[in-house]
Amino acid sequence: MLSTIAIESLKRRKTTALLTLLSITISISLLLCVDIVRSQVKTSFTRTVSGVDLIVGAPSGQLNLLLSSVFNIGTPTKGINYKSVASLKSNKQVSWVIPLSLGDTHQGFRVIGTTNRFFEHFKYGDKQALALTEGRVFEQPLSTVVGADIADSLGYTVGDKIVVSHGLGSVSFNNHDDHPFIISGILEKTGTPVDKAVYVTLQGLEKAHSGPKSAHTSLSRKKTAFLNGHSTNEHEHEHEHEHEEPTQDNYDSEAFTPESVSVVMLGLKNRVTALQLKYQINQSKKEPLMAILPGMALAELWQIMGNVEALLLGLSGLIVICALIGLATMLLATMRERYQEIAVLRTIGAGPFTLLLLIQLEAMLLTIVSAALSIGLVAVLMSMFKPWLSSTYGLFLSSPLFSQSSAIIVLLILGCTYLVSLFPAIAAYKRGLHAGLNSN
Repeated sequence: MLSTIAIESLKRRKTTALLTLLSITISISLLLCVDIVRSQVKTSFTRTVSGVDLIVGAPSGQLNLLLSSVFNIGTPTKGINYKSVASLKSNKQVSWVIPLSLGDTHQGFRVIGTTNRFFEHFKYGDKQALALTEGRVFEQPLSTVVGADIADSLGYTVGDKIVVSHGLGSVSFNNHDDHPFIISGILEKTGTPVDKAVYVTLQGLEKAHSGPKSAHTSLSRKKTAFLNGHSTNEHEHEHEHEHEEPTQDNYDSEAFTPESVSVVMLGLKNRVTALQLKYQINQSKKEPLMAILPGMALAELWQIMGNVEALLLGLSGLIVICALIGLATMLLATMRERYQEIAVLRTIGAGPFTLLLLIQLEAMLLTIVSAALSIGLVAVLMSMFKPWLSSTYGLFLSSPLFSQSSAIIVLLILGCTYLVSLFPAIAAYKRGLHAGLNSN
């Protein structure tokens, strides 16, 4: 009976009730959206790299090594000698090795020198492998594979030529025009920094860096051949096989060994040995090296970013509290209008405590309906903006959208509604006592 009376009472004040319902619905929706985005971003963040057991580079700090190698942010560490990489390859605990050479860009996007092992072993998400939307991996020394965002923003397709630039600035005056790379493949969207990177061969990257020197060497050879009485054509014929490029059929990206690389990613035969190998690498006396566990480094980085997360939740919580205070204000403001209603209820036998419960029930009904509407509204909005979030911000929404934290938020809001509604409920209780005394 109390529920029926509460609903009818709200219907008589439908304008103020609807406005209050709207404000609470918007505030709860905002809080739920923040919570969903926060949890999804955290999930995407912690799944940026998976399947990589160790990342090895020059000593520069755990976070700097992680940011430069995985997120393509910051300044890369100084190179490590390839002899150290060969030593890691020969370690019995190591299953595979992915060398990465950093320090170049293409129109503001990071260029990463690596081998075909990167596309074979690098994982993201729940150990999802990289896949190509079109084309193939490295087919020749000057092949390149570009991320999905780069292909979309710059309009690249397989077969296009690109030029890399030295340095990490968005504008570079040192372009390697002598050695353009040919796009052999375009990666599928991953929602990770992979989408905003250009991957080239280690051999092609070194050739690009030594371009002017190679031209000078070729000119010197021609000059020497002329002085020795040999024709240029004969001399070029002598070195024909020396400069013969590998073809698509015989190219092996692993065959080339540079002098140094920036970072090395390791996959182990048994992940249990990761801590032991990390200690061994960090204690290496041949060359100063630093090994990090990606999972631990990601957790540390997220802790630093947790302050922003807490701030967003706090601001959204304050908006909800303001809406609930508005609910209490609305109930208090209508108390004078409800004097006759309270008198009638007292006449038919309703006690002051019943009036208290009635006011609280009205507040709880409004909040429950608002919470239900908010859940439906957020679900619809997330499904509508899912493609836009993935293409613009690389945020892939995964099911379920509403986690345990969402349920806790709704329960806390209901609890806050109960507390806030005590003020108008107590006012109704006192008015009921006053009405009862006047009737006596």
